Amino acid sequence: MIGGENITKITQFILLGFSDFPRITTLLFVIFLTFYITALTWNLSLVVLIRMDAHLHTPMYFFLSNLSFIDLCYITSTVPKMLSNFFQKNQTISFVDCIVQYFIFSTMALCECCLMTAMAYDRYAAICNPLLYSSIMSPALCSRMVMGSYTAGLIGSLTQVCVLLQLHFCGPNVIRHFFCDISQLLNLSCTDTYFAQVLLALLTLLFGLANALVIMLSYGFIVLSIMKITSAKGRSKAFNTCASHLAAVSLFYSSGIVVYLRSSSGGSSSFDRFTSVFYTVVIPMLNPLIYSLRNKEIKDAMKRLQKKTTFSQGHR
Repeated sequence: MIGGENITKITQFILLGFSDFPRITTLLFVIFLTFYITALTWNLSLVVLIRMDAHLHTPMYFFLSNLSFIDLCYITSTVPKMLSNFFQKNQTISFVDCIVQYFIFSTMALCECCLMTAMAYDRYAAICNPLLYSSIMSPALCSRMVMGSYTAGLIGSLTQVCVLLQLHFCGPNVIRHFFCDISQLLNLSCTDTYFAQVLLALLTLLFGLANALVIMLSYGFIVLSIMKITSAKGRSKAFNTCASHLAAVSLFYSSGIVVYLRSSSGGSSSFDRFTSVFYTVVIPMLNPLIYSLRNKEIKDAMKRLQKKTTFSQGHR
């Protein structure tokens, strides 16, 4: 009973996905499947490579392996369901599965925000305090920073889920998206969502703005330190050590800002869905490429692994 009236409680939702593009369904399926397989392959390969090569057992690559693991979970929380719905007439998802999907998706997104801040601090310590880097970024501190990122992500996501579980859904039940996005769920609720919207705004400020400010401060000090380096070669080398992370951060936050502004305005158009593909599918696929493309240490590790594999095969 809500407001003295009987209501029908929604037990499942319909994920619209890309069903309003029937002419290009097969093409979209092939594209997204390719993106998903590529993201899984690259991220898993990076995790295995970093774990297997002793030369990569440094704070930077410890954070990078965790970033790849987060991206694996992040993309897997939404894409398999999206792909399975392409050729199904009944594109439904139960209320429980919807909440679980959003919980995993949100947890990984918030973890990535915090982890990118930890990675920015690592680059700050490496460039601004190179002589004290080893003592500052000790294994214990790195582990605490990673565990802190996971814990913060879990707490932030659990808070949102607890609020979602207090809402009532009595129809309509069509989610105009390919996954259970919180803005869509709030629009479908037949109860007051003011508190949920305030909480979402606070979490956005806490995780988005606060982390972005720390990252900008870190890179502000990094730029000042690089400018003090007299040789052009030294400046180039210093900049290259943080260029990949800066590119990944820029992609992550720029796409997040666009999506947040669109969701705040209540947008649920096809453009919003295709925009969401960028931060749910494309970025997890690009991250390992960004960090590996111009990274000599990664390339050297791949060569060592290849030689080791060839050597072991030749002695069988």
